[in-house]
Amino acid sequence: MPAFDPTLPESDPEIARLVAEENRLENDKIRLIASENYASRAVMEATGSVFTNKYSEGYPGKRYYEGQQVVDQVEELAVRRLKALFGAEHVNVQPYSGSPANLAVYFAFCNPGDTVMGLALPAGGHLTHGHTVSITGKYFKSVQYGVRKSDHRIDMDQVRDLARQSRPKLLWCGTTAYPRTLDFQAFRAIADEVGALLVADVAHLAGLICGGAHPSPVGIADVVTSTTHKTFRGPRGGMIFCKEKHAAAIDKAVFPGLQGGPHNHVTAAIAVAANEASRPEFKTYAKDVVENAQTLGAALTDAGFGVITGGTDNHLLLVDVTSKGTTGKQLAQALDRAGIVLNYNAVPFDPRKPFDPSGVRIGTPSVTTRGMGKDVMVRIADWINRVTQKPTDDASLARIAAEVKEVCAKYPAPGIRV
Repeated sequence: MPAFDPTLPESDPEIARLVAEENRLENDKIRLIASENYASRAVMEATGSVFTNKYSEGYPGKRYYEGQQVVDQVEELAVRRLKALFGAEHVNVQPYSGSPANLAVYFAFCNPGDTVMGLALPAGGHLTHGHTVSITGKYFKSVQYGVRKSDHRIDMDQVRDLARQSRPKLLWCGTTAYPRTLDFQAFRAIADEVGALLVADVAHLAGLICGGAHPSPVGIADVVTSTTHKTFRGPRGGMIFCKEKHAAAIDKAVFPGLQGGPHNHVTAAIAVAANEASRPEFKTYAKDVVENAQTLGAALTDAGFGVITGGTDNHLLLVDVTSKGTTGKQLAQALDRAGIVLNYNAVPFDPRKPFDPSGVRIGTPSVTTRGMGKDVMVRIADWINRVTQKPTDDASLARIAAEVKEVCAKYPAPGIRV
Protein backbone atom coordinates (compact mmCIF):
# COMPACT_ATOMS: atom_id res chain seq x y z
CA MET A 1 0.00 0.00 0.00
CA PRO A 2 1.56 3.38 -0.97
CA ALA A 3 2.26 5.97 1.71
CA PHE A 4 -0.44 8.53 2.35
CA ASP A 5 1.05 11.71 0.88
CA PRO A 6 -1.55 14.06 -0.67
CA THR A 7 -1.05 17.71 -1.45
CA LEU A 8 -2.85 20.27 0.71
CA PRO A 9 -5.63 20.88 -1.85
CA GLU A 10 -6.12 17.12 -2.13
CA SER A 11 -6.09 16.50 1.60
CA ASP A 12 -8.02 19.54 2.81
CA PRO A 13 -9.44 21.81 0.10
CA GLU A 14 -11.13 24.00 2.68
CA ILE A 15 -7.85 24.90 4.41
CA ALA A 16 -6.17 25.25 1.01
CA ARG A 17 -8.85 27.77 0.08
CA LEU A 18 -8.29 29.71 3.31
CA VAL A 19 -4.53 29.75 2.74
CA ALA A 20 -5.14 31.22 -0.69
CA GLU A 21 -7.48 33.83 0.79
CA GLU A 22 -4.88 34.84 3.39
CA ASN A 23 -2.27 35.09 0.64
CA ARG A 24 -4.49 37.55 -1.20
CA LEU A 25 -5.24 39.51 1.97
CA GLU A 26 -1.57 39.88 2.89
CA ASN A 27 -0.70 40.76 -0.70
CA ASP A 28 -3.48 43.26 -1.42
CA LYS A 29 -3.68 45.15 1.87
CA ILE A 30 -1.30 47.51 3.64
CA ARG A 31 -0.47 45.82 6.91
CA LEU A 32 0.36 48.22 9.73
CA ILE A 33 0.12 45.82 12.68
CA ALA A 34 3.28 46.69 14.64
CA SER A 35 3.87 43.06 15.64
CA GLU A 36 3.52 41.64 12.11
CA ASN A 37 5.92 41.34 9.22
CA TYR A 38 6.64 39.28 6.12
CA ALA A 39 8.98 36.34 6.60
CA SER A 40 11.15 35.56 3.59
CA ARG A 41 10.45 32.57 1.39
CA ALA A 42 13.58 30.95 2.85
CA VAL A 43 12.27 31.35 6.41
CA MET A 44 8.90 29.92 5.40
CA GLU A 45 10.51 26.97 3.61
CA ALA A 46 12.51 26.13 6.74
CA THR A 47 9.37 26.43 8.86
CA GLY A 48 7.59 23.98 6.56
CA SER A 49 10.55 21.60 6.37
CA VAL A 50 11.03 17.99 7.41
CA PHE A 51 12.22 19.20 10.83
CA THR A 52 8.54 19.42 11.79
CA ASN A 53 8.72 15.60 12.09
CA LYS A 54 11.41 15.55 14.76
CA TYR A 55 11.05 15.29 18.53
CA SER A 56 14.10 16.41 20.49
CA GLU A 57 13.65 16.81 24.23
CA GLY A 58 16.80 18.21 25.80
CA TYR A 59 19.65 20.24 24.35
CA PRO A 60 22.32 19.50 21.72
CA GLY A 61 24.49 16.62 22.88
CA LYS A 62 22.08 15.89 25.75
CA ARG A 63 18.89 14.64 24.11
CA TYR A 64 16.46 12.03 25.37
CA TYR A 65 16.00 10.61 21.86
CA GLU A 66 18.34 9.12 19.31
CA GLY A 67 18.55 10.31 15.70
CA GLN A 68 19.48 13.90 16.64
CA GLN A 69 22.67 14.19 14.58
CA VAL A 70 21.20 16.78 12.22
CA VAL A 71 18.84 18.49 14.65
CA ASP A 72 21.71 19.22 17.03
CA GLN A 73 23.59 20.96 14.23
CA VAL A 74 20.54 23.09 13.43
CA GLU A 75 20.11 24.29 17.01
CA GLU A 76 23.82 24.88 17.47
CA LEU A 77 23.88 26.91 14.26
CA ALA A 78 20.94 29.05 15.36
CA VAL A 79 22.58 29.70 18.74
CA ARG A 80 25.97 30.48 17.21
CA ARG A 81 24.49 32.93 14.72
CA LEU A 82 22.42 34.73 17.35
CA LYS A 83 25.37 35.01 19.72
CA ALA A 84 27.38 36.69 17.00
CA LEU A 85 24.50 38.89 15.88
CA PHE A 86 23.57 40.22 19.33
CA GLY A 87 26.89 39.83 21.16
CA ALA A 88 25.30 37.52 23.72
CA GLU A 89 27.08 35.16 26.11
CA HIS A 90 24.28 32.58 26.08
CA VAL A 91 21.20 32.02 23.91
CA ASN A 92 18.24 29.66 24.28
CA VAL A 93 16.16 29.27 21.09
CA GLN A 94 13.65 26.74 22.40
CA PRO A 95 10.84 28.94 23.82
CA TYR A 96 7.69 28.50 21.78
CA SER A 97 7.09 32.26 21.66
CA GLY A 98 7.65 35.48 23.57
CA SER A 99 5.23 34.93 26.43
CA PRO A 100 6.62 31.44 27.24
CA ALA A 101 10.11 32.98 27.12
CA ASN A 102 9.04 35.55 29.69
CA LEU A 103 7.40 32.90 31.84
CA ALA A 104 10.67 30.94 31.80
CA VAL A 105 12.42 33.95 33.34
CA TYR A 106 9.92 34.03 36.20
CA PHE A 107 10.30 30.29 36.70
CA ALA A 108 14.10 30.53 36.69
CA PHE A 109 14.40 33.25 39.33
CA CYS A 110 11.15 33.69 41.26
CA ASN A 111 8.90 31.88 43.69
CA PRO A 112 5.13 32.48 43.78
CA GLY A 113 4.44 35.68 45.67
CA ASP A 114 7.75 37.36 44.88
CA THR A 115 7.58 41.01 43.86
CA VAL A 116 8.12 41.95 40.23
CA MET A 117 7.96 45.29 38.43
CA GLY A 118 7.01 46.14 34.88
CA LEU A 119 5.48 48.82 32.69
CA ALA A 120 1.69 48.88 33.07
CA LEU A 121 -0.32 47.64 30.10
CA PRO A 122 -2.28 50.93 29.70
CA ALA A 123 1.05 52.74 29.48
CA GLY A 124 2.40 50.51 26.71
CA GLY A 125 3.64 47.46 28.61
CA HIS A 126 2.91 43.79 27.98
CA LEU A 127 0.52 41.38 29.70
CA THR A 128 3.43 39.21 30.86
CA HIS A 129 5.11 42.05 32.73
CA GLY A 130 2.74 41.60 35.64
CA HIS A 131 -0.71 42.59 34.40
CA THR A 132 -3.55 41.40 36.63
CA VAL A 133 -5.21 39.21 33.97
CA SER A 134 -1.94 37.38 33.27
CA ILE A 135 -0.49 34.50 35.27
CA THR A 136 2.41 36.88 35.95
CA GLY A 137 0.07 39.19 37.83
CA LYS A 138 -1.71 36.41 39.67
CA TYR A 139 1.24 34.29 40.86
CA PHE A 140 3.52 37.20 41.71
CA LYS A 141 3.13 40.49 43.55
CA SER A 142 3.12 42.94 40.70
CA VAL A 143 4.15 46.57 40.93
CA GLN A 144 3.41 48.57 37.79
CA TYR A 145 5.11 51.79 36.74
CA GLY A 146 3.80 54.16 34.11
CA VAL A 147 4.38 57.21 31.95
CA ARG A 148 4.19 60.91 32.74
CA LYS A 149 0.98 62.76 31.92
CA SER A 150 2.96 65.69 30.58
CA ASP A 151 4.76 63.88 27.74
CA HIS A 152 3.65 60.22 27.93
CA ARG A 153 7.24 59.01 28.40
CA ILE A 154 8.32 56.45 30.98
CA ASP A 155 8.70 58.16 34.34
CA MET A 156 12.12 56.97 35.52
CA ASP A 157 11.71 58.87 38.80
CA GLN A 158 8.58 56.82 39.48
CA VAL A 159 10.41 53.62 38.48
CA ARG A 160 13.17 54.40 40.98
CA ASP A 161 10.76 55.34 43.79
CA LEU A 162 8.62 52.23 43.31
CA ALA A 163 11.69 50.00 43.13
CA ARG A 164 13.05 51.42 46.36
CA GLN A 165 9.72 50.85 48.07
CA SER A 166 8.97 47.37 46.77
CA ARG A 167 12.49 45.87 46.27
CA PRO A 168 11.40 43.66 43.33
CA LYS A 169 13.06 40.38 42.47
CA LEU A 170 12.69 41.16 38.75
CA LEU A 171 12.62 44.57 37.09
CA TRP A 172 11.22 44.44 33.53
CA CYS A 173 12.03 47.03 30.91
CA GLY A 174 10.11 46.28 27.77
CA THR A 175 7.11 47.54 25.85
CA THR A 176 4.48 46.63 23.31
CA ALA A 177 3.00 50.05 22.52
CA TYR A 178 5.66 52.62 23.39
CA PRO A 179 7.22 54.72 20.63
CA ARG A 180 10.39 55.93 22.32
CA THR A 181 13.89 54.60 22.96
CA LEU A 182 14.36 52.65 26.19
CA ASP A 183 17.16 53.82 28.49
CA PHE A 184 18.57 50.44 29.46
CA GLN A 185 21.45 51.95 31.44
CA ALA A 186 19.04 53.92 33.61
CA PHE A 187 17.08 50.74 34.35
CA ARG A 188 20.36 48.97 35.12
CA ALA A 189 21.27 51.59 37.70
CA ILE A 190 17.91 51.23 39.44
CA ALA A 191 18.11 47.43 39.41
CA ASP A 192 21.59 47.55 40.94
CA GLU A 193 20.45 49.97 43.61
CA VAL A 194 17.64 47.71 44.82
CA GLY A 195 19.27 44.33 44.13
CA ALA A 196 16.89 43.31 41.34
CA LEU A 197 17.54 41.23 38.27
CA LEU A 198 17.08 43.37 35.17
CA VAL A 199 15.12 41.74 32.35
CA ALA A 200 14.67 43.45 29.00
CA ASP A 201 11.84 42.30 26.75
CA VAL A 202 12.79 43.34 23.20
CA ALA A 203 10.18 41.33 21.31
CA HIS A 204 9.26 44.41 19.27
CA LEU A 205 12.77 45.75 18.96
CA ALA A 206 15.00 42.75 18.19
CA GLY A 207 15.28 43.49 14.48
CA LEU A 208 15.99 47.15 15.10
CA ILE A 209 18.62 46.26 17.69
CA CYS A 210 20.61 43.85 15.54
CA GLY A 211 20.13 46.22 12.61
CA GLY A 212 21.71 49.07 14.55
CA ALA A 213 18.56 51.21 14.72
CA HIS A 214 17.99 50.92 18.50
CA PRO A 215 20.35 50.57 21.49
CA SER A 216 20.89 47.02 22.72
CA PRO A 217 20.29 45.79 26.27
CA VAL A 218 22.48 42.71 25.73
CA GLY A 219 25.34 42.95 28.20
CA ILE A 220 23.42 45.51 30.25
CA ALA A 221 20.41 43.47 31.36
CA ASP A 222 20.87 40.15 33.17
CA VAL A 223 18.39 38.53 30.80
CA VAL A 224 16.92 39.62 27.46
CA THR A 225 13.81 37.96 26.00
CA SER A 226 12.34 38.30 22.54
CA THR A 227 10.09 36.86 19.93
CA THR A 228 11.67 35.90 16.62
CA HIS A 229 9.10 37.46 14.29
CA LYS A 230 8.02 41.13 14.41
CA THR A 231 10.94 43.35 13.35
CA PHE A 232 13.31 40.35 13.28
CA ARG A 233 11.38 38.84 10.33
CA GLY A 234 11.72 35.23 11.45
CA PRO A 235 9.19 32.51 12.27
CA ARG A 236 6.80 32.56 15.20
CA GLY A 237 9.09 31.64 18.07
CA GLY A 238 11.01 32.93 21.09
CA MET A 239 14.57 33.37 22.28
CA ILE A 240 16.32 34.24 25.52
CA PHE A 241 19.72 35.90 25.85
CA CYS A 242 21.49 35.96 29.18
CA LYS A 243 24.80 36.28 30.91
CA GLU A 244 26.69 33.01 31.23
CA LYS A 245 26.16 32.85 35.00
CA HIS A 246 22.40 32.57 34.38
CA ALA A 247 22.60 30.06 31.52
CA ALA A 248 21.91 26.94 33.58
CA ALA A 249 18.90 28.49 35.33
CA ILE A 250 17.37 29.71 32.06
CA ASP A 251 17.91 26.42 30.22
CA LYS A 252 16.45 24.40 33.09
CA ALA A 253 13.43 26.70 33.28
CA VAL A 254 12.68 26.27 29.57
CA PHE A 255 13.28 22.51 29.60
CA PRO A 256 12.19 20.61 31.58
CA GLY A 257 10.57 23.43 33.54
CA LEU A 258 7.97 24.63 31.06
CA GLN A 259 8.25 22.73 27.80
CA GLY A 260 8.84 19.36 26.23
CA GLY A 261 10.46 19.02 22.85
CA PRO A 262 11.40 22.18 20.95
CA HIS A 263 9.85 23.00 17.59
CA ASN A 264 12.79 22.05 15.40
CA HIS A 265 11.28 23.45 12.21
CA VAL A 266 11.02 26.81 13.95
CA THR A 267 14.60 26.54 15.20
CA ALA A 268 15.74 25.97 11.62
CA ALA A 269 13.83 29.04 10.48
CA ILE A 270 15.31 31.12 13.33
CA ALA A 271 18.76 30.14 12.07
CA VAL A 272 17.77 31.32 8.57
CA ALA A 273 16.41 34.61 9.92
CA ALA A 274 19.59 35.20 11.93
CA ASN A 275 21.64 34.61 8.80
CA GLU A 276 19.49 37.11 6.88
CA ALA A 277 19.78 39.66 9.70
CA SER A 278 23.57 39.50 9.53
CA ARG A 279 23.61 40.93 6.01
CA PRO A 280 24.23 44.62 5.22
CA GLU A 281 20.80 45.04 3.63
CA PHE A 282 19.16 44.21 6.96
CA LYS A 283 20.74 47.30 8.51
CA THR A 284 19.24 49.35 5.70
CA TYR A 285 15.86 47.76 6.36
CA ALA A 286 16.06 48.53 10.11
CA LYS A 287 16.96 52.16 9.45
CA ASP A 288 14.16 52.46 6.90
CA VAL A 289 11.61 51.01 9.35
CA VAL A 290 12.31 53.86 11.78
CA GLU A 291 12.45 56.56 9.09
CA ASN A 292 9.16 55.35 7.63
CA ALA A 293 7.52 55.46 11.06
CA GLN A 294 8.81 58.97 11.65
CA THR A 295 7.59 60.14 8.25
CA LEU A 296 4.18 58.61 8.82
CA GLY A 297 3.98 60.15 12.28
CA ALA A 298 4.82 63.61 10.97
CA ALA A 299 2.21 63.31 8.21
CA LEU A 300 -0.46 62.21 10.69
CA THR A 301 0.44 65.12 12.98
CA ASP A 302 0.09 67.52 10.06
CA ALA A 303 -3.33 66.01 9.39
CA GLY A 304 -4.48 66.78 12.93
CA PHE A 305 -4.11 63.41 14.64
CA GLY A 306 -2.91 63.19 18.24
CA VAL A 307 0.40 61.35 17.87
CA ILE A 308 1.43 60.22 21.35
CA THR A 309 4.81 61.65 22.51
CA GLY A 310 4.82 63.71 19.33
CA GLY A 311 6.46 61.03 17.21
CA THR A 312 8.56 57.89 17.46
CA ASP A 313 12.11 56.58 17.81
CA ASN A 314 11.27 53.06 16.67
CA HIS A 315 8.91 51.11 14.44
CA LEU A 316 5.55 52.11 15.87
CA LEU A 317 3.22 54.99 16.48
CA LEU A 318 0.48 55.34 19.05
CA VAL A 319 -2.21 57.71 17.80
CA ASP A 320 -5.14 59.28 19.64
CA VAL A 321 -7.94 59.68 17.09
CA THR A 322 -10.37 61.56 19.35
CA SER A 323 -9.75 64.81 17.45
CA LYS A 324 -11.19 63.11 14.36
CA GLY A 325 -14.54 62.43 16.01
CA THR A 326 -14.08 58.67 16.08
CA THR A 327 -12.76 55.93 18.35
CA GLY A 328 -9.85 53.58 17.81
CA LYS A 329 -12.09 50.59 17.23
CA GLN A 330 -14.38 52.38 14.81
CA LEU A 331 -11.42 53.66 12.81
CA ALA A 332 -9.60 50.31 12.78
CA GLN A 333 -12.69 48.56 11.45
CA ALA A 334 -13.28 51.19 8.78
CA LEU A 335 -9.63 51.09 7.72
CA ASP A 336 -9.79 47.33 7.32
CA ARG A 337 -12.61 47.77 4.82
CA ALA A 338 -10.41 50.33 3.07
CA GLY A 339 -7.52 47.88 2.73
CA ILE A 340 -5.41 49.13 5.66
CA VAL A 341 -4.92 46.80 8.61
CA LEU A 342 -3.94 48.03 12.08
CA ASN A 343 -5.19 47.54 15.64
CA TYR A 344 -7.14 49.74 17.99
CA ASN A 345 -5.19 50.48 21.16
CA ALA A 346 -5.56 52.35 24.42
CA VAL A 347 -3.55 55.53 24.80
CA PRO A 348 -2.00 56.60 28.12
CA PHE A 349 -4.65 57.75 30.63
CA ASP A 350 -7.35 56.70 28.18
CA PRO A 351 -10.86 57.57 29.44
CA ARG A 352 -12.37 54.88 27.23
CA LYS A 353 -12.51 51.12 27.83
CA PRO A 354 -9.77 48.86 26.36
CA PHE A 355 -12.17 47.11 23.98
CA ASP A 356 -13.18 50.45 22.43
CA PRO A 357 -10.27 52.78 23.20
CA SER A 358 -9.30 56.22 21.96
CA GLY A 359 -6.35 55.21 19.85
CA VAL A 360 -4.77 53.02 17.24
CA ARG A 361 -1.32 51.45 17.07
CA ILE A 362 0.55 51.69 13.77
CA GLY A 363 3.73 49.87 12.78
CA THR A 364 5.97 50.09 9.71
CA PRO A 365 7.90 46.75 9.64
CA SER A 366 5.64 45.04 7.07
CA VAL A 367 5.39 47.93 4.63
CA THR A 368 9.14 48.51 4.87
CA THR A 369 9.85 44.86 4.13
CA ARG A 370 7.80 45.26 0.95
CA GLY A 371 10.07 48.14 -0.08
CA MET A 372 7.62 50.97 0.53
CA GLY A 373 9.28 54.27 1.38
CA LYS A 374 8.53 57.74 2.65
CA ASP A 375 6.34 58.68 -0.33
CA VAL A 376 4.02 55.78 0.42
CA MET A 377 3.97 56.71 4.12
CA VAL A 378 2.59 60.14 3.19
CA ARG A 379 -0.10 58.45 1.08
CA ILE A 380 -0.96 56.11 3.97
CA ALA A 381 -1.47 59.11 6.26
CA ASP A 382 -3.77 60.66 3.64
CA TRP A 383 -5.75 57.44 3.29
CA ILE A 384 -6.18 57.18 7.06
CA ASN A 385 -7.33 60.78 7.23
CA ARG A 386 -9.81 60.25 4.37
CA VAL A 387 -11.28 57.24 6.15
CA THR A 388 -11.95 59.36 9.27
CA GLN A 389 -13.97 61.75 7.11
CA LYS A 390 -16.34 59.07 5.76
CA PRO A 391 -15.90 55.98 7.98
CA THR A 392 -19.29 54.52 7.11
CA ASP A 393 -19.37 55.36 3.39
CA ASP A 394 -18.87 52.00 1.69
CA ALA A 395 -18.26 53.56 -1.71
CA SER A 396 -15.56 55.85 -0.36
CA LEU A 397 -13.87 52.98 1.51
CA ALA A 398 -13.98 50.84 -1.62
CA ARG A 399 -12.27 53.58 -3.64
CA ILE A 400 -9.49 53.81 -1.10
CA ALA A 401 -9.15 50.01 -1.02
CA ALA A 402 -8.69 50.04 -4.79
CA GLU A 403 -5.98 52.69 -4.50
CA VAL A 404 -4.27 50.67 -1.77
CA LYS A 405 -4.36 47.52 -3.90
CA GLU A 406 -2.85 49.38 -6.82
CA VAL A 407 0.06 50.58 -4.70
CA CYS A 408 0.56 47.14 -3.16
CA ALA A 409 0.86 45.64 -6.63
CA LYS A 410 4.01 47.72 -7.14
CA TYR A 411 5.65 46.24 -4.03
CA PRO A 412 5.47 42.41 -4.11
CA ALA A 413 5.20 40.85 -0.67
CA PRO A 414 8.03 38.43 0.21
CA GLY A 415 7.00 34.82 0.65
CA ILE A 416 3.52 35.37 -0.81
CA ARG A 417 2.29 33.33 -3.73
CA VAL A 418 -0.95 34.67 -5.19
